[in-house]
Amino acid sequence: MAIAKHRAQPAATAARTVVFALYDKVTLQDVAAPLEIFARANDFGAHYRVVLASVDGKPVNTTSFVTLNIDTPLEDVPQRIDTLIVPGGVPPDFTFTPGHHDIPEEQTPDVVPAALELVRELAPRARRVASVCTGAFILARLGLLDGRRATTHWAHCQQLAHEYPQISVQPDALFVQDGPFITGAGISAGIDLGLALVESDYGTDVARRVARWMVVFLQRPGGQAQFSVWTESAAPVSRSLRAILDSVIADPAADHSLAAMAARAAVSERHLVRMFRTQVGMTPARFVEQARLEAAKVLLATGDHSQETVARRAGFGSADTMRRTFRRALGVSPGMYRSRFRTTGIESRL
Repeated sequence: MAIAKHRAQPAATAARTVVFALYDKVTLQDVAAPLEIFARANDFGAHYRVVLASVDGKPVNTTSFVTLNIDTPLEDVPQRIDTLIVPGGVPPDFTFTPGHHDIPEEQTPDVVPAALELVRELAPRARRVASVCTGAFILARLGLLDGRRATTHWAHCQQLAHEYPQISVQPDALFVQDGPFITGAGISAGIDLGLALVESDYGTDVARRVARWMVVFLQRPGGQAQFSVWTESAAPVSRSLRAILDSVIADPAADHSLAAMAARAAVSERHLVRMFRTQVGMTPARFVEQARLEAAKVLLATGDHSQETVARRAGFGSADTMRRTFRRALGVSPGMYRSRFRTTGIESRL
């Protein structure tokens, strides 16, 4: 989803104030991911002033064993804010179940009112408001997303849509912008969101340099529904099948027909299919296709080879076959995948 991007760059001395609205049981990565993006952007010419705020100015506990120090209480937050970041943390129903997060039985009754108080007070003072993960539920509770499109962590999209039917929930988006509100998907999507905000403010070159330094995509193609073949095949498998899986990943363009793989494994084709289904959770053909898709993604993202060359090296045989696979699996063409790697796709009007 595109975020509006400035055509004219701000003066070098004009700092953009970014305020993180923090509360107890906030998800650490929801804070750390965009925070790191803004910090590295400053290394490459951006000028962000970041403020960590809580209602009373006291440190807040996170869901990951870490306590975060706070820069300022609510009453001392600057009157003018460029960007308000609302991270997730507490379960979206605003209740706490011992063991749900890493710091059990420390939830206090004022956690939710504190989060709501922060955002209720600060949102009207911000040029734009961005949430990460279940932070969207805080915006929803305040009515800020009524009549708008939004997203949240994939595990909570259905709940968001059910509890707030006035919101058009986009379950497969990494982030969604609707007017001055930008909602991000779960946890690591804070990186995608942060990069998009940086590109909106300071241009593609700065955002690309940050992404390169962080060793991440400038924009991940597809959405929350993506799953990697390496992840899908990570479960323990027998030695003979592991050799087959490794050979496919190492050389996706080789002959990986069912007959060829069965011969290498010294089993019947029927038995090989059964091994794949029970140990990998997919058919041999799907695994090979996924491995070739992953190989093509890497080739497209890291080089300037033609699509025909990429298709041949990845084992698709032809660019047409590769295009059909990309559209079916990712919802984008190989060309769009490549272009998205080099920009977050943001357009600016502010």
